[in-house]
Amino acid sequence: MSSSRRLAAAFDLGTTTIAASLVDPASGERLARTGALNPQRAFGADVLTRLTAAADSERLRAMQGCLALEMERLTDELLALAGAAPAELAQVAVAGNPAMEHIALALPVASLAYPPFRPLFTAGKTVTTLDLGWKRELPAYLLPLPGGFVGGDLVAFLFGLAEEPARGTLYLDMGTNAEIALFDGEHFLATSAAAGPAFEGGNLRCGMSALPGAVSGVSIDGDRLLLSTIAGATPRGICGSGVLETVAALLEAGIIEPSGRIRPAAEIDSNLGNRVQEVNGIPAFVLHRDASGSVFLDQEDVRALQLAKGALRGGMEILMGKAGLSADDLSRVVLTGSFGAVLSPEVLKKVGIFNEKMVRITGFIKEGALAGVERMLLLNDGRDQMEDLAQKVRVIPLSGTPLFEKHFLANVDFPKT
Repeated sequence: MSSSRRLAAAFDLGTTTIAASLVDPASGERLARTGALNPQRAFGADVLTRLTAAADSERLRAMQGCLALEMERLTDELLALAGAAPAELAQVAVAGNPAMEHIALALPVASLAYPPFRPLFTAGKTVTTLDLGWKRELPAYLLPLPGGFVGGDLVAFLFGLAEEPARGTLYLDMGTNAEIALFDGEHFLATSAAAGPAFEGGNLRCGMSALPGAVSGVSIDGDRLLLSTIAGATPRGICGSGVLETVAALLEAGIIEPSGRIRPAAEIDSNLGNRVQEVNGIPAFVLHRDASGSVFLDQEDVRALQLAKGALRGGMEILMGKAGLSADDLSRVVLTGSFGAVLSPEVLKKVGIFNEKMVRITGFIKEGALAGVERMLLLNDGRDQMEDLAQKVRVIPLSGTPLFEKHFLANVDFPKT
């Protein structure tokens, strides 16, 4: 391979997962893609727990250190996948929510952890990888942070679509820190809902990232349970799309009630009742069992999903109210996230995140934030365009507002089928 190439690595630092790719700005090609779990999960599953941990300067350094090691490892993996020499890597660009970008730079997080929840920088930040704790030195760019918990990952998602938005376009990045934007005709109204890791399969009893063996699709045909897994491997856990599909299927079969309660086996007429068992004293629905163990969804997992969807739907309703729109007024919905599979809008309706109109107007973009970082790296004026877009984002805070609490509570239950 010629060492005259000047390649770029793109990162989407999610709270639960990291996505990374290698692009060649000269050819406009993506040369390789990889991903991993965020090693900072050891310090907490969600953003708020992680910010609490990062308040201690030693822990903050440890959190930066473990992330830096993983990012360098992923970079080596990308170069190996592309058959490229380390000398060919010329720059790195990173998108993340404000907490992830602050921790990546080992910056104090107090301004994010307490009201008014402001990042220490809002424009994109030009640094080197040494500032990120890496061993090798390369130019690095961290994407702009519009404010609060709305970060570079949302800006990247919007930028990656490369389109003139229509009024009433809703953008959803369903992750641990679910970010939502609504174009009102002039600005992107944006907010973040602390959904927790349920949408990404994190923190659930059998939750796992979207890796081979993760249950990603679930349906019920009569008394038969049909599972699909990533890479067709033997089930060994459940990722975000699998969680949503399981709950949607169990709601339709009457095994989960609208309140979220898993009905006991004695109340279920079909043979599927045999799959409802107590695991560690908690009611659970067993998806798969073999000699190495079982994959199941338990009552606490269902509650975690209810809290996540209540927060997401509540955030959507707040933004629609600000823009003077209802769910039926939306012109388009664009969905992204690290679910592990293309998520069916019909499933989102069954669990109460979408209504019928939204099902019809939804499009799914796989790895929306990563695509936006790549697009920025491939354009000559990509950074300037990214900064201009970030200026159009207006952050609407949710935390502690009585209106959000009202919307959240109204959306915790599942719809009645």
